[in-house]
Amino acid sequence: MVSTNDVEHLKLVALDQDDLAIISAHLQDAVVRPRDLAYLPEDRRFALVARRFDWTCGEAEPRRRLAGLHFERVTRCRSKGVDRDRADAPLSLLAVTFEVRDAPSGVATLCFSGGASIELELECIEVQMKDLGPVWATAKRPSHALENT
Repeated sequence: MVSTNDVEHLKLVALDQDDLAIISAHLQDAVVRPRDLAYLPEDRRFALVARRFDWTCGEAEPRRRLAGLHFERVTRCRSKGVDRDRADAPLSLLAVTFEVRDAPSGVATLCFSGGASIELELECIEVQMKDLGPVWATAKRPSHALENT
């Protein structure tokens, strides 16, 4: 079932590491395809479209939402394990992290399952995430095995 009005759409802005951690939590287990990734060096922007799991659904019927994410003030983009030749191969986003290098600049890393990653060198954190509309039921709720330490 696809709906655009059942729940308020998220629109989040990150200007520091704490804000980015909130966006990362909402994007945990989002499905991204290489064709939905774009680095625009002339605009100093990196953008993607994701099918994020809606963690706010609680115990209700699991659902996904289409969401956009973009980083501003990007000075460099590198990827590892992202096969652009397999444009429809799904990647599961695990987290978005930030490492300060020369404050306020640093490196944001999009960490995917299987060891794939995208590193974005940023002048500063300026990130936006916004739900784009469609919401649909999904058969599975993401889960992760906990490792014994």
